[in-house]
Amino acid sequence: MFFSRFLKLALILGLLSAIGPFAIDMYLPALPDIGRSLGAEVGAVQFSLTAFFLSLGVGQLLYGPVSDMVGRKPPLYFGLVLFTLASVGCALATDIETLVALRFLQGLGAAAGMAIPRAVVRDLHTGADAARLMSLLMLVFSVSPILAPLAGSGVIALTGWRGVFWAVALASVAGLALIYGALDETRTKAQRVESSFGSALRAYGVLLRDWHYLGLVGIGATAMAGFFVYLAGSPFVLINHYGLTPTQYSLAFSFNAIAFIGASQFTGAMGQRFGLVRLVKAAATASGLTMALLLGYYLLGGDELAVLITLYFIASGFMGLVIPTASVLALEKHGAIAGTASALLGTLQMLLGAAAMGIVSLFANGKPLPMVIGMACGALLGVLLTWVTLSGDPHDLLAAEAHG
Repeated sequence: MFFSRFLKLALILGLLSAIGPFAIDMYLPALPDIGRSLGAEVGAVQFSLTAFFLSLGVGQLLYGPVSDMVGRKPPLYFGLVLFTLASVGCALATDIETLVALRFLQGLGAAAGMAIPRAVVRDLHTGADAARLMSLLMLVFSVSPILAPLAGSGVIALTGWRGVFWAVALASVAGLALIYGALDETRTKAQRVESSFGSALRAYGVLLRDWHYLGLVGIGATAMAGFFVYLAGSPFVLINHYGLTPTQYSLAFSFNAIAFIGASQFTGAMGQRFGLVRLVKAAATASGLTMALLLGYYLLGGDELAVLITLYFIASGFMGLVIPTASVLALEKHGAIAGTASALLGTLQMLLGAAAMGIVSLFANGKPLPMVIGMACGALLGVLLTWVTLSGDPHDLLAAEAHG
């Protein structure tokens, strides 16, 4: 019975978290059609994607404190209603300026589904159970980049690019129904008493002065940054440099996603057995060493696709252990302000990932080496942060439980 409730909650939270990414990934195949339909330049159409990313990142800073003050469900309702209305507006837009503005509002709405589910996890669980729930949530969430582009292509073929926005509007309505019918409020009235905008600002001040929290956020963020670099560079490297077809590229991309998703499902059991701190240390170090090996291979003149795919598959598996576990540890000591802590975590990780993409793009030449350097730098910086942040950590509660 417990497991069925656990799985049900993970499915609900994962679907809510995936609405925003789905609106990104479904939208990508529509970009050329949008430019032709609205008579817009490529840069202007791409800015509609940038506007969504910006509001998706910044919006989390607002939803987290609000969810601490009024409960988890009201801001989820507001965010998904805003997302739904903005999606309908996007479907009806007649010029690129209107589309960009509505995409910004759409991202603000989607930010609720990014920030609040992590806070719900912290409300209900800590330690190994939290890691297990977070990994299941990420399992649902991670399906998006595999399925959404294919779904978007199908919708565009049947209805044109406007159909993508009608589809995500319907998904948002389904999310509202899930919140109403299947998600209980996890932030009690007693817990909200001390929450206010003033307390939220103080909470952000506390978090930004908490080097342990920032270190744990940074561990996950550097792992995400390496993935963002791969996300941006791999189409050019795998298709243009190595000659894969788009379908073959999709399969190669899915191969790495499967490693990440599959490994993440072991975080709860391994955390219970070895302790979350030791799990992060071991997995981050192994990921860094794997990426260092890949970097060394390319620096020495290697250029085989099989090596890139194989070593990044291994590194992705280790990252699947690092990211959800580091998130759980970051929120572990901040249960009273879990919404605020979750929001800052999401924003910082997204901004660092976007910055990494921007920096590596300055050196991109369609060859593997610049991309691999960026990926390896993210992984190795993560190793450094792991050992600085967690060295001698006395709070590995799960290890004590496992051996107590």
